[in-house]
Amino acid sequence: MSSKRCSAADAIRLVRDGDMIIVPTGAGEPPTLLKELSAQRRSFNGVQVAQILAMRKYDYFDPETAHHVRHCALFFGGASRAAGQAGWADFIPAYFSEIPSLIERGQMPADVVFALASEMDEHGNFALSLGADYTMAALQRARVIVLESNPNVPFAHGQCHIHISQVTAVVASSEPVIEVGLPQIGPVQEAIAAHVAPMIEDGSTLQIGYGGIPDAVVMQLTSKQDLGIHTEMIGDGILKLVEAGAVTNRRKTFMPGRMVATFALGSRKLYDFMHHNPMLEMHPVSFTNDPCIAGQNDKLVSINASLQIDLLGQCGSESLAHLPYSGTGGQVDFVRAANRSRGGKSFIVLPSTAKEGSISRIVPTLCAGTHVTTSKNDINYVVTEYGVAQLRGKSAKQRAEALVAIAHPDFRGELRREAARLNYC
Repeated sequence: MSSKRCSAADAIRLVRDGDMIIVPTGAGEPPTLLKELSAQRRSFNGVQVAQILAMRKYDYFDPETAHHVRHCALFFGGASRAAGQAGWADFIPAYFSEIPSLIERGQMPADVVFALASEMDEHGNFALSLGADYTMAALQRARVIVLESNPNVPFAHGQCHIHISQVTAVVASSEPVIEVGLPQIGPVQEAIAAHVAPMIEDGSTLQIGYGGIPDAVVMQLTSKQDLGIHTEMIGDGILKLVEAGAVTNRRKTFMPGRMVATFALGSRKLYDFMHHNPMLEMHPVSFTNDPCIAGQNDKLVSINASLQIDLLGQCGSESLAHLPYSGTGGQVDFVRAANRSRGGKSFIVLPSTAKEGSISRIVPTLCAGTHVTTSKNDINYVVTEYGVAQLRGKSAKQRAEALVAIAHPDFRGELRREAARLNYC
């Protein structure tokens, strides 16, 4: 171990021009390494950093030096969105579940891995518990693996471990892991949640996306019985259900007794909960998000947000017209998993309007250039503050009628006229 310890500055020198650096999702990003990469960025040419959901806007997020080190987003967030919309950060569209296979097949390079990890245990293993995601696949392909080992990172169970013998270098750090609180929940989010919560039965297994509406739903589930968790992200909302006794995992039909996730994003309390907790396993996203695997859970419920939906049920969940806003992520993975599940239900949730009520989020057709996320063939339940539209198995006419009924009243007349023009009614 001592022979592999080095400074961040020395670790960055292991990178070569043209390398693709793979970084885990969210809180799994290694801040010490990425700060040092930023400091040395002008000494490289053609280096890319691929990541879902960058959490911090490092100095390498710089259009003037993008030809030295360039961000390659698998999903945009607050730190990377402006760069993506301006065009000096790249974007690789992909289902979250399939990113590992892109790496395994060589369709997406993985020359270097930089990852935040736990301290090494007595057997020589580190845990990449904050982001197993696609990083575990990258470990098998990378020429260089550098871990930023931090005592504040939990050592979790599951397929998220790497042995010291596989590691090129270890950089020590001790700063607190980044924390993200629960999103703001307002009256619209609460109204949407009030429609969804009664439709979730005791004994259901949950996948909860990130955002105000999914977390508003979670807050209304604390009195449920024997819920299970099979999700991509574990956050503080799920932790609240565990603390309330609503999540027991006893009635799960796949991996009973255990919660399953691929990345974590929340508070210090959440990270402490994860540490050596046999109730929780962190696995690669090719396992957690595979619809054929997740769908083995009976009564699988997926709850995910969208930005816009048209009268056929096509969801634009990741862009504002042609401008990227987020990414595909795992929404489609879990919509399809819930459709496969016996008794499963997938919910797409969204406020009826945007821009202080001036724009309807339910539209006749998606805006030109919109990135379609969930297709008309996959969509099931759509929920706004005005109600629930069940679309699966319905005709175009029935879909249009159901979606107009849950649109904001100010836009229903216009939507009916447009539906007639499109021959949907």
